[in-house]
Amino acid sequence: MSSVVPQDALVPQDVAVSPVEKFREFLATRGKRLTQERETIVREIFAEHDHFDSDQIVARLSKPRINGTRVSRATIYRTISSLEEAGLIRKVARANDREVYEHDYGYPQHDHFICEKCSKLVEFRNEEISAILGRVASEFGFRMSGHRLEVNGICSECARPPERRHRKLDMI
Repeated sequence: MSSVVPQDALVPQDVAVSPVEKFREFLATRGKRLTQERETIVREIFAEHDHFDSDQIVARLSKPRINGTRVSRATIYRTISSLEEAGLIRKVARANDREVYEHDYGYPQHDHFICEKCSKLVEFRNEEISAILGRVASEFGFRMSGHRLEVNGICSECARPPERRHRKLDMI
């Protein structure tokens, strides 16, 4: 029997180091420092577990902050790229080809169903898929460090037939 864990069960895992501190460590290995702007971006991205694109972060951070910190579009794009390089976030493909990201640090391994009509993302976990991939990797002498499965198709809402409206002539 398949054991699928739905999206709402994908809760953050306990991590020893916060995303901000993890990013600070990463930047230090590159000879860079965690500026107030970069920290603001990391905190905004990790405030909620939502899929997001760069423009959504730009929109959220374009307003002056309580602490007076304004974050430029260029800084947001560069920081998102650095967060991806650091392994804190990752790109998730979407049907409309937008670059959409999700948290990779502090969240369990999971996979996605992607609706080709409305671009809805459904996250799920399935241990059987992981086990099958492990066996196949072993057969090929491949040492697996993780996997990423994205299944394209049509979600249940988009697959539903449209409600038929009755025209007055149809009722005669």
